[in-house]
Amino acid sequence: MSDYQRLFVKITRESLPQIKDKYPFLYLERGRLEIDDSSVKWIDSQGFVIRLPISTINSILLGPGTSVTHEAIKVMAQANCCVCWTGEDSLLFYATGHSPTANTRNIRDQYQVAADDKKSLDVAKRMFKRRFPETDITNKTLAELKGMEDYRVRELYEAKAKEYGTGWKGRAYTPGKFELSDLTNKILTSTNAALYSILTSIIYGMGYSPHIGFIHSGSPLPFVYDMADIYKEYLCIDLAFWLSYELGGQYNKHRVSDEFRKRVIESKLLEKAASDIPYFIKGGENVSGDSK
Repeated sequence: MSDYQRLFVKITRESLPQIKDKYPFLYLERGRLEIDDSSVKWIDSQGFVIRLPISTINSILLGPGTSVTHEAIKVMAQANCCVCWTGEDSLLFYATGHSPTANTRNIRDQYQVAADDKKSLDVAKRMFKRRFPETDITNKTLAELKGMEDYRVRELYEAKAKEYGTGWKGRAYTPGKFELSDLTNKILTSTNAALYSILTSIIYGMGYSPHIGFIHSGSPLPFVYDMADIYKEYLCIDLAFWLSYELGGQYNKHRVSDEFRKRVIESKLLEKAASDIPYFIKGGENVSGDSK
């Protein structure tokens, strides 16, 4: 398609858009990513070809039936476009590929803060304060804060079910058995996974590590889960209950993906995350606003 911007291999860091200015993500399945005249092109299963403006895309989510050439990965790495391998419609997050950052300052800061118990708790408290702005959490332990959050989320589920007039029996998902979940849980699972993919690419792109968390532990991507909890209420939970009402009981992956993408763009997730991450880790001024 002639309207698509061309990406040339020779590109400088200064010429790239910042994370906050990029398009959040593209989900692709059943096709091939390759290079044609120094630009990345997507060829779907029907042979339709689209040239992708890789330098303006934050992350590419590769679903089932996709293949990618070595040269395409090289060009996407040079453009700082993160590549994530996911299940169908981003239902599961499998792996990610990222280019090494030349400046290790941010990841060093993250490690140093995480290794200091007091500083690590301060990071957690800055995250929880976003969700409990009217509560004094100065003397709360991490266990107490996590308990408060568990109660808040349970209450939120119940409130959204009541607001949209949908049934709710609790959060439930069995890996590998997506089809057994009810509609609301299906939407929660798929949008959560997509959110994790986007945040993973943002964290890597900013030179931080998704593996060093401050609230979550014992999981592959604790910092991703820490950050995702900041934005889930609007992007995933409210969307899941609203769409359960709108869809009338029938899961529609295209509608779910479209509505999730709209909210990601509307809420300026990339811009907020780019501001929130250094604020949570280092403290200081933060201007990202609420979690919507």
